Amino acid sequence: MKHAEVAKRVLADIGSDNIQAAAHCATRLRLVLKDDKKIDQKALDNDPDVKGTFETNGQYQIIIGPGDVDKVYDNLIKLTGLKEATTDDLKKVAATNAKTNPILDLFKLLSDIFIPIIPALVAGGLLMALNNVLTAQNLFGAQSVVQMVPGIKGFADMVNAMASAPFAFLPILIGYSATKRFGGNPYLGATMGMIMVLPSLVNGYNVAAVTAAGKMTYWNVFGLHIAQAGYQGQVLPILGVAFILATLEKFFHKHLKGAVDFTFTPMLAIVITGFLTFTIVGPVLRTVSDGLTTSLVWLYNTTGWVSMGIFGLFYSAIVITGLHQTFPAIETQLLAQKATTGGSFIFPVASMANIAQGGAAAAIFFATKDSKQKALASASSVSAMLGITEPAIFGVNLKLKFPFICAAISSGIASALLGLFHVLSVSMGPAGLIGFVSIAPQSILWFMLCAIVSLVISFSTTFVYAKRVLKAPVAEEAADDTTVSEPAVSDEVIMAPVTGQVEDISKVNDQVFATGIMGQGIAIIPESDQVVAPAAGTVTVSYPTKHAYGIKSDLGAEILIHLGIDTVNLKGEHFTSNVQQGDRVNAGDLLGTFDRAALKQAGYDDTVMVVITNTAAYADVQPISQDAVTADKQLIALTAQSANAPVAANI
Repeated sequence: MKHAEVAKRVLADIGSDNIQAAAHCATRLRLVLKDDKKIDQKALDNDPDVKGTFETNGQYQIIIGPGDVDKVYDNLIKLTGLKEATTDDLKKVAATNAKTNPILDLFKLLSDIFIPIIPALVAGGLLMALNNVLTAQNLFGAQSVVQMVPGIKGFADMVNAMASAPFAFLPILIGYSATKRFGGNPYLGATMGMIMVLPSLVNGYNVAAVTAAGKMTYWNVFGLHIAQAGYQGQVLPILGVAFILATLEKFFHKHLKGAVDFTFTPMLAIVITGFLTFTIVGPVLRTVSDGLTTSLVWLYNTTGWVSMGIFGLFYSAIVITGLHQTFPAIETQLLAQKATTGGSFIFPVASMANIAQGGAAAAIFFATKDSKQKALASASSVSAMLGITEPAIFGVNLKLKFPFICAAISSGIASALLGLFHVLSVSMGPAGLIGFVSIAPQSILWFMLCAIVSLVISFSTTFVYAKRVLKAPVAEEAADDTTVSEPAVSDEVIMAPVTGQVEDISKVNDQVFATGIMGQGIAIIPESDQVVAPAAGTVTVSYPTKHAYGIKSDLGAEILIHLGIDTVNLKGEHFTSNVQQGDRVNAGDLLGTFDRAALKQAGYDDTVMVVITNTAAYADVQPISQDAVTADKQLIALTAQSANAPVAANI
């Protein structure tokens, strides 16, 4: 790569006087621009040395790649005369430019609270779906599976008990997560959640009926009668309670000191919050919550297929904004009260939208002759149809625009059919092709029909249009008329650089890695603080921030190890490094360490990404480990191109 030339092209494409501030991390240029309308996006997309671009949090990011981005950045600084900045400096500039939006801030708040507890809700939802399969009649015949095989009735009862737990004790989960988000002690938040679902209270699901029958029990506090009502399955009350608890706790921490603070702050925070919970906050927010649920059910019952179609049409656009992260708060309430609501209409619509985006990306895979586009579309299409759409949306469909539009229309049509057939989910689960496990048994066939409609329409319309507009990439000749080819590589096995749990890289919270723009690889949720060399070779990247390493193996693999997400902002804090660029390492040699606990305490995701940045040089990049790995275990198998097969340029 000619770094000076790349810097000149990038500057010309974004505007020579359009940069307010510039920094870089291990893989990309991070820019704060004065006017993003001046960007020549088409030119950047067609630049062979630019692997991709995107905008987030007020920063325009241009993906160059490890080992090159710092050199391009240095040339960019020379051309513009800008002062060198860190990513932390850039965040401050972007934050200064940003206009706060209270509504978006609220959505972000709800997202931060509910995202951590979604795995528990999904686990409970899938168990609930399994129980439905075992106990539903007219699913496999006139009798249920339990009736046909009485011996598994006990197992079905166990599954039902486990499935009910996350929803019955939902205030405990939300109490922990919300109090932590509000800056309080999460264990006190969980304690308040436990208080709200005590078995001695009237069960939250029966409060209305017990009150109507005049059988509610009360505490008499100086003549004030306080209902002994529980809050099983409630969402809004525990959110309000968590906010009050965290606020009180911070107040007492500020005004009480030493042993007095340690001893009395938890008690005072709990007793005051508890009193407010049962007298004011709980009853008021229960009424608001029930009103919201009733309104949504009324809207669904009144407008039916029309509103479902509109929701489906815009669902993927909502995903782009990130507002879909707030839906679990609403869906949880609908599912917790499914005896009256019938279930949730959100999950089926989300499934149609995800399937449609996956179908559109799959069409691009079959229609395009661009190897870069084809590689992105192949993995992201499967991911989308299984419920993770960000790689397909950001990596493929939005860039070309028409696949995204075709998918949105397809989702709208399929969602309207869901409304006509009254398809609702009875649990949370994977919003994609296998989402039928979370659908009410009597509606599973209708759900599958709608899924097929969404997939077929999105795939066919995108494919037909793509064949008309997509052209094969034209290979450019090098300046000296010589062919530029990728260095020879050989079959190789890459070892795990850290010990931990293997995760699909498409699920990480960084779209550069999730979309495969940097290449194929694997994510690891680390369980140790040591990072070792995954292969014998030469260190090509070792930043002062110590959060990323690049290694060129002896057999040709270009390996990027990225420790955590956005950890470049820490400027090396909590990291140590034992190597420098140019050092020779053997597999298993210690590269450095990172303090996982400190990263989490500072609010950073500690996921480790292991990426083969010259993926295009290989016929296959195949994960070996699917579960837990240790630093001495095989992680990725690399298969070289056959001798007579052309090797794609690594762009």
